Amino acid sequence: MHRILTGGLRVDRLTFPMAGLSDRLVGSIIVQLSDFHYGEGRLSDRLLERAIITSNRLNPDLVVLTGDYVTHDPTSIDVLVSHLKHLQSRAGVYAILGNHDLGYRRRYYRDRIIEALQRGGIEVLWNRVAYPWGPDLALVGLAEWKSGAFSPRSVLDGIDPDIPRIVLSHNPDTAAFMKNWRIDLQLSGHTHGGQVCLPGFGSISRLVKPLRRRIPDRFHRYIPYLSKCSRVVHHWEWASGLHRVGNNWLYVNRGLGTHPPGRFFCPPEVTEIKLGVGNG
Repeated sequence: MHRILTGGLRVDRLTFPMAGLSDRLVGSIIVQLSDFHYGEGRLSDRLLERAIITSNRLNPDLVVLTGDYVTHDPTSIDVLVSHLKHLQSRAGVYAILGNHDLGYRRRYYRDRIIEALQRGGIEVLWNRVAYPWGPDLALVGLAEWKSGAFSPRSVLDGIDPDIPRIVLSHNPDTAAFMKNWRIDLQLSGHTHGGQVCLPGFGSISRLVKPLRRRIPDRFHRYIPYLSKCSRVVHHWEWASGLHRVGNNWLYVNRGLGTHPPGRFFCPPEVTEIKLGVGNG
Protein backbone atom coordinates (compact mmCIF):
# COMPACT_ATOMS: atom_id res chain seq x y z
CA MET A 1 0.00 0.00 0.00
CA HIS A 2 1.17 3.52 -0.76
CA ARG A 3 0.25 6.09 1.88
CA ILE A 4 -0.46 8.87 -0.64
CA LEU A 5 -2.76 6.73 -2.79
CA THR A 6 -4.37 4.89 0.12
CA GLY A 7 -4.58 7.53 2.82
CA GLY A 8 -2.97 7.40 6.25
CA LEU A 9 -4.22 5.36 9.20
CA ARG A 10 -7.51 6.78 10.46
CA VAL A 11 -9.34 6.40 13.75
CA ASP A 12 -13.08 6.16 13.10
CA ARG A 13 -15.13 6.85 16.24
CA LEU A 14 -18.58 5.51 17.02
CA THR A 15 -20.71 6.21 20.10
CA PHE A 16 -23.20 3.39 20.31
CA PRO A 17 -26.28 3.46 22.61
CA MET A 18 -27.10 -0.06 23.79
CA ALA A 19 -30.44 -1.05 25.31
CA GLY A 20 -30.16 -2.52 28.79
CA LEU A 21 -26.49 -1.64 29.22
CA SER A 22 -25.36 -1.71 32.84
CA ASP A 23 -24.53 1.70 34.30
CA ARG A 24 -21.02 0.50 35.14
CA LEU A 25 -20.33 -0.19 31.45
CA VAL A 26 -21.52 3.17 30.14
CA GLY A 27 -18.55 4.94 28.59
CA SER A 28 -16.56 1.75 28.05
CA ILE A 29 -14.24 1.82 25.03
CA ILE A 30 -13.87 -1.03 22.53
CA VAL A 31 -11.18 -0.91 19.87
CA GLN A 32 -11.65 -3.01 16.72
CA LEU A 33 -8.82 -4.02 14.37
CA SER A 34 -9.42 -6.18 11.33
CA ASP A 35 -8.04 -7.72 8.10
CA PHE A 36 -4.30 -7.55 8.65
CA HIS A 37 -3.31 -9.80 5.71
CA TYR A 38 0.17 -9.85 7.21
CA GLY A 39 3.01 -11.14 5.05
CA GLU A 40 3.53 -10.94 1.30
CA GLY A 41 4.02 -7.16 1.54
CA ARG A 42 0.35 -6.39 2.17
CA LEU A 43 0.81 -4.76 5.57
CA SER A 44 4.03 -3.03 6.56
CA ASP A 45 5.48 -3.38 10.05
CA ARG A 46 5.44 0.41 10.23
CA LEU A 47 1.68 0.65 9.68
CA LEU A 48 1.03 -2.30 11.98
CA GLU A 49 3.05 -0.71 14.78
CA ARG A 50 1.27 2.60 14.25
CA ALA A 51 -2.10 0.83 14.56
CA ILE A 52 -1.03 -0.89 17.80
CA ILE A 53 0.31 2.35 19.30
CA THR A 54 -2.90 4.11 18.26
CA SER A 55 -5.03 1.43 19.88
CA ASN A 56 -3.06 1.62 23.13
CA ARG A 57 -3.34 5.42 23.20
CA LEU A 58 -7.12 5.09 23.04
CA ASN A 59 -6.85 3.33 26.43
CA PRO A 60 -9.44 0.66 25.54
CA ASP A 61 -11.40 -1.44 27.98
CA LEU A 62 -11.59 -4.19 25.34
CA VAL A 63 -9.86 -4.94 22.04
CA VAL A 64 -11.45 -7.16 19.39
CA LEU A 65 -9.82 -8.55 16.24
CA THR A 66 -12.18 -9.60 13.46
CA GLY A 67 -10.14 -11.92 11.27
CA ASP A 68 -7.87 -12.39 8.24
CA TYR A 69 -4.52 -12.26 10.01
CA VAL A 70 -2.72 -13.85 7.04
CA THR A 71 -3.44 -14.19 3.33
CA HIS A 72 -1.95 -17.45 2.04
CA ASP A 73 0.96 -18.33 4.32
CA PRO A 74 -0.14 -19.40 7.83
CA THR A 75 3.44 -19.18 9.14
CA SER A 76 3.18 -15.37 8.87
CA ILE A 77 1.03 -15.49 12.00
CA ASP A 78 4.06 -15.96 14.26
CA VAL A 79 5.63 -12.61 13.36
CA LEU A 80 2.22 -10.89 13.42
CA VAL A 81 1.54 -12.17 16.94
CA SER A 82 4.94 -10.92 18.08
CA HIS A 83 3.48 -7.46 17.35
CA LEU A 84 -0.12 -8.06 18.47
CA LYS A 85 0.94 -9.25 21.93
CA HIS A 86 1.73 -5.60 22.70
CA LEU A 87 -1.95 -4.60 22.44
CA GLN A 88 -3.17 -3.27 25.80
CA SER A 89 -6.70 -3.61 27.18
CA ARG A 90 -8.20 -3.77 30.65
CA ALA A 91 -10.62 -6.62 29.85
CA GLY A 92 -8.44 -8.51 27.37
CA VAL A 93 -8.04 -9.03 23.63
CA TYR A 94 -10.51 -11.32 21.83
CA ALA A 95 -10.38 -12.59 18.26
CA ILE A 96 -12.29 -14.48 15.60
CA LEU A 97 -10.99 -15.97 12.37
CA GLY A 98 -11.59 -14.88 8.78
CA ASN A 99 -11.80 -16.83 5.55
CA HIS A 100 -8.08 -16.45 4.79
CA ASP A 101 -7.23 -17.91 8.18
CA LEU A 102 -8.70 -21.23 7.04
CA GLY A 103 -6.86 -21.55 3.72
CA TYR A 104 -7.12 -24.64 1.57
CA ARG A 105 -6.04 -26.95 4.44
CA ARG A 106 -8.75 -25.72 6.73
CA ARG A 107 -8.13 -27.68 9.92
CA TYR A 108 -4.35 -27.15 9.76
CA TYR A 109 -4.62 -23.42 9.01
CA ARG A 110 -7.28 -22.86 11.67
CA ASP A 111 -5.41 -24.69 14.41
CA ARG A 112 -2.14 -23.00 13.48
CA ILE A 113 -3.68 -19.51 13.66
CA ILE A 114 -5.58 -20.20 16.90
CA GLU A 115 -2.52 -21.66 18.63
CA ALA A 116 -0.36 -18.66 17.72
CA LEU A 117 -2.97 -16.09 18.81
CA GLN A 118 -3.55 -17.81 22.12
CA ARG A 119 0.19 -18.05 22.70
CA GLY A 120 0.22 -14.24 22.37
CA GLY A 121 -2.43 -13.87 25.09
CA ILE A 122 -5.32 -13.38 22.64
CA GLU A 123 -8.51 -15.34 23.34
CA VAL A 124 -10.04 -16.88 20.20
CA LEU A 125 -13.82 -17.33 20.02
CA TRP A 126 -15.08 -19.98 17.58
CA ASN A 127 -18.84 -20.31 18.17
CA ARG A 128 -18.27 -19.29 21.76
CA VAL A 129 -19.52 -16.64 24.17
CA ALA A 130 -17.32 -14.79 26.64
CA TYR A 131 -18.13 -12.33 29.42
CA PRO A 132 -15.03 -10.11 29.63
CA TRP A 133 -16.88 -7.58 31.85
CA GLY A 134 -18.86 -10.14 33.82
CA PRO A 135 -22.50 -11.21 33.31
CA ASP A 136 -23.83 -7.80 32.19
CA LEU A 137 -22.72 -8.04 28.55
CA ALA A 138 -22.04 -11.04 26.29
CA LEU A 139 -19.30 -11.12 23.67
CA VAL A 140 -20.01 -13.72 20.97
CA GLY A 141 -17.43 -14.89 18.46
CA LEU A 142 -18.65 -16.96 15.52
CA ALA A 143 -16.95 -19.39 13.17
CA GLU A 144 -16.25 -18.04 9.70
CA TRP A 145 -19.37 -17.81 7.52
CA LYS A 146 -18.31 -20.38 4.88
CA SER A 147 -16.25 -22.65 7.13
CA GLY A 148 -19.04 -25.22 7.46
CA ALA A 149 -19.01 -24.60 11.22
CA PHE A 150 -20.89 -21.27 11.37
CA SER A 151 -23.48 -21.86 14.10
CA PRO A 152 -25.03 -18.77 15.71
CA ARG A 153 -27.98 -20.73 17.09
CA SER A 154 -25.72 -22.90 19.25
CA VAL A 155 -24.41 -19.77 20.97
CA LEU A 156 -27.09 -17.08 20.80
CA ASP A 157 -29.96 -19.27 21.99
CA GLY A 158 -28.08 -19.92 25.23
CA ILE A 159 -27.74 -16.25 26.23
CA ASP A 160 -30.22 -14.65 28.62
CA PRO A 161 -32.49 -12.59 26.31
CA ASP A 162 -32.29 -9.59 28.65
CA ILE A 163 -28.50 -9.34 28.36
CA PRO A 164 -27.08 -7.07 25.64
CA ARG A 165 -24.62 -8.74 23.33
CA ILE A 166 -21.90 -7.85 20.83
CA VAL A 167 -21.28 -10.37 18.04
CA LEU A 168 -17.99 -10.75 16.17
CA SER A 169 -18.50 -12.21 12.70
CA HIS A 170 -15.90 -11.69 9.97
CA ASN A 171 -18.20 -11.54 6.93
CA PRO A 172 -20.90 -8.83 7.09
CA ASP A 173 -23.22 -10.99 4.96
CA THR A 174 -23.96 -12.92 8.16
CA ALA A 175 -25.95 -9.95 9.45
CA ALA A 176 -28.77 -10.78 7.00
CA PHE A 177 -28.80 -14.40 8.21
CA MET A 178 -28.86 -13.39 11.89
CA LYS A 179 -31.43 -10.59 11.81
CA ASN A 180 -34.02 -12.70 13.67
CA TRP A 181 -31.80 -12.91 16.75
CA ARG A 182 -31.17 -10.07 19.16
CA ILE A 183 -27.76 -8.65 18.24
CA ASP A 184 -27.18 -5.22 19.70
CA LEU A 185 -24.02 -4.67 17.65
CA GLN A 186 -22.28 -6.90 15.13
CA LEU A 187 -18.65 -6.13 14.32
CA SER A 188 -17.30 -7.36 10.98
CA GLY A 189 -14.52 -6.75 8.47
CA HIS A 190 -13.76 -8.73 5.27
CA THR A 191 -14.59 -6.05 2.68
CA HIS A 192 -11.58 -3.74 3.20
CA GLY A 193 -14.03 -0.88 2.76
CA GLY A 194 -14.46 -1.78 -0.90
CA GLN A 195 -10.74 -0.94 -1.37
CA VAL A 196 -11.33 1.59 -4.16
CA CYS A 197 -12.98 4.89 -3.24
CA LEU A 198 -13.62 8.02 -5.26
CA PRO A 199 -13.30 11.49 -3.69
CA GLY A 200 -16.71 12.97 -3.04
CA PHE A 201 -18.45 9.67 -3.73
CA GLY A 202 -16.99 7.00 -1.48
CA SER A 203 -16.51 3.31 -2.17
CA ILE A 204 -17.35 2.21 -5.70
CA SER A 205 -18.88 -0.86 -4.06
CA ARG A 206 -21.95 1.38 -3.59
CA LEU A 207 -22.59 0.88 -7.31
CA VAL A 208 -22.92 -2.90 -7.03
CA LYS A 209 -26.58 -3.08 -6.06
CA PRO A 210 -27.89 -0.74 -8.81
CA LEU A 211 -25.63 -2.38 -11.41
CA ARG A 212 -26.96 -5.84 -10.49
CA ARG A 213 -30.50 -4.60 -11.12
CA ARG A 214 -29.76 -2.89 -14.43
CA ILE A 215 -27.22 -5.19 -16.12
CA PRO A 216 -28.27 -8.66 -17.37
CA ASP A 217 -26.70 -11.60 -15.51
CA ARG A 218 -24.84 -12.81 -18.59
CA PHE A 219 -22.64 -9.70 -18.51
CA HIS A 220 -21.77 -9.83 -14.79
CA ARG A 221 -18.61 -11.88 -15.29
CA TYR A 222 -17.04 -9.04 -17.25
CA ILE A 223 -17.60 -6.39 -14.56
CA PRO A 224 -15.55 -6.03 -11.34
CA TYR A 225 -17.63 -6.36 -8.15
CA LEU A 226 -20.27 -8.29 -10.12
CA SER A 227 -18.01 -11.19 -11.10
CA LYS A 228 -15.39 -12.63 -8.75
CA CYS A 229 -15.98 -10.01 -6.06
CA SER A 230 -19.62 -11.05 -5.77
CA ARG A 231 -18.35 -14.32 -4.29
CA VAL A 232 -16.35 -12.41 -1.69
CA VAL A 233 -19.39 -10.69 -0.25
CA HIS A 234 -22.96 -10.21 -1.47
CA HIS A 235 -23.91 -7.10 0.48
CA TRP A 236 -21.34 -4.66 -0.88
CA GLU A 237 -23.62 -1.86 0.29
CA TRP A 238 -22.34 -2.74 3.79
CA ALA A 239 -18.68 -2.37 2.80
CA SER A 240 -17.86 0.01 5.65
CA GLY A 241 -19.40 1.92 8.52
CA LEU A 242 -22.63 1.50 10.48
CA HIS A 243 -25.75 -0.13 9.02
CA ARG A 244 -29.19 -1.12 10.30
CA VAL A 245 -30.09 -4.72 9.45
CA GLY A 246 -33.61 -5.55 10.60
CA ASN A 247 -33.67 -4.58 14.28
CA ASN A 248 -29.92 -5.09 14.64
CA TRP A 249 -26.88 -2.92 14.00
CA LEU A 250 -23.80 -3.83 11.98
CA TYR A 251 -20.46 -2.03 11.92
CA VAL A 252 -17.90 -2.92 9.24
CA ASN A 253 -14.24 -2.00 9.73
CA ARG A 254 -12.14 -1.20 6.61
CA GLY A 255 -9.20 -3.21 7.94
CA LEU A 256 -5.47 -2.55 7.89
CA GLY A 257 -4.12 -4.73 5.07
CA THR A 258 -5.10 -5.17 1.47
CA HIS A 259 -5.63 -7.62 -1.38
CA PRO A 260 -5.26 -7.18 -5.15
CA PRO A 261 -5.91 -4.74 -6.79
CA GLY A 262 -5.02 -2.76 -3.65
CA ARG A 263 -6.49 0.31 -1.97
CA PHE A 264 -7.19 3.69 -3.50
CA PHE A 265 -8.38 6.55 -1.27
CA CYS A 266 -9.52 3.91 1.24
CA PRO A 267 -7.53 4.53 4.43
CA PRO A 268 -6.79 1.71 6.88
CA GLU A 269 -8.88 1.91 10.03
CA VAL A 270 -8.72 1.60 13.78
CA THR A 271 -12.25 1.77 15.20
CA GLU A 272 -13.03 3.27 18.61
CA ILE A 273 -16.48 2.31 19.90
CA LYS A 274 -17.82 4.04 23.00
CA LEU A 275 -20.76 2.31 24.66
CA GLY A 276 -23.72 4.36 25.84
CA VAL A 277 -27.16 3.59 27.18
CA GLY A 278 -30.18 3.64 24.86
CA ASN A 279 -33.55 2.19 24.03
CA GLY A 280 -32.36 0.18 21.01
